[in-house]
Amino acid sequence: MSIKDKSGRPDCPPEIEHFTTVVIGGGQTGLTVGYYLAQFGQPFVIVDASERIGDSWRQRWDSLRLFTPACYDGLPGRHFPSSAWSFPTRNEMADYLQAYAAQFDFTIISGFRVDRLSRAGNRYILASRDRRIEADNVVVAMSSYQRPTVPEFAMELDTSIRQLHSHQYRNQTQLRDGGVLVVGAGNSGADIALDVAGRHPTWLSGRSVGHVPVRLDGVAARLLLVHLTLRVLFHRVLTVNNSIGRQVQPRVLSHGGPLIRVKPRDIFAAGIERVPRVVGVSQGLPLLADKRVLAVSNVVWCTGFRPDFSWINLPGFSAQEPWRHCGVIPSQPGLYFVGLLFLYAMSSSMIHGVGRDAERVARLIASRHAGTRSMHRRGHL
Repeated sequence: MSIKDKSGRPDCPPEIEHFTTVVIGGGQTGLTVGYYLAQFGQPFVIVDASERIGDSWRQRWDSLRLFTPACYDGLPGRHFPSSAWSFPTRNEMADYLQAYAAQFDFTIISGFRVDRLSRAGNRYILASRDRRIEADNVVVAMSSYQRPTVPEFAMELDTSIRQLHSHQYRNQTQLRDGGVLVVGAGNSGADIALDVAGRHPTWLSGRSVGHVPVRLDGVAARLLLVHLTLRVLFHRVLTVNNSIGRQVQPRVLSHGGPLIRVKPRDIFAAGIERVPRVVGVSQGLPLLADKRVLAVSNVVWCTGFRPDFSWINLPGFSAQEPWRHCGVIPSQPGLYFVGLLFLYAMSSSMIHGVGRDAERVARLIASRHAGTRSMHRRGHL
């Protein structure tokens, strides 16, 4: 069930609505949190800035395919309706999320962008431009990497060079004739480089992030990928509960994860030239770490995003807090984070891995309210 504006009167002061739990974000993370809250019998509402569930996927580049196979792209309670070893498109993922929300009849307030999260007494206040919501619990399940990162020297590039960040790139029609430099060699950078290489001379810049060294072209390879990489390594070995995971976490947070679907030989076969990092600008052109200067007409920055918690106005809250206690904020009872990169494990931001963190948070919320009800019955509140 989806809810829009209740008042219908633009000149009416914002009505304060009350909910037990508000989940911020209607993507795969927020929907998974909603699923487990429902399993524990907890009332909740999901708020999302988009008009439709799945729009965050529909707004990405046209040729995007998920980096993990469909057998790992389903959320709890509903399998992904594609061949197990296919890689779904962006629209297939968007439609799946929309169908998922409809199947479980989640209450969703669409078009609600949280501009400010504050607190009044024991309740959280979520404010948008013309609406206010109060909640006992808030689960931040939106992508908190919403501020694109581009090096400062990007502004020194010649104005004739077309610059796009990965979140702006849709297809080749946005590019000018001539060469394309894709900066950032992670999953997004590799994907976009392959997309443009057919029509443009293409260079891919950045440190190697490593790759999953198998293809899904046989039973043995599939078992290796599923059991050793996604399920064992990313989900159970690389966690903050062991020294290996704690050593890997800072690198993943700063450089991203390894290539999963695309392999280095795919990049080579497409005629894409791998080059060192871009370190600056020389005479208006990108300067590489090996002192080469590339005369290109386009630069696509696949340099990621940085966390933006500027809308959270809570005393003592810092941007590092969500990672200190795996998404639980001791200084802010009732505030939780799910879906952040390496929040608990390498898989925490992956579709197949978010369920464990979501279930844990839903269980904590259920326990919190069970304790509150118990205190009410004993007359302590």
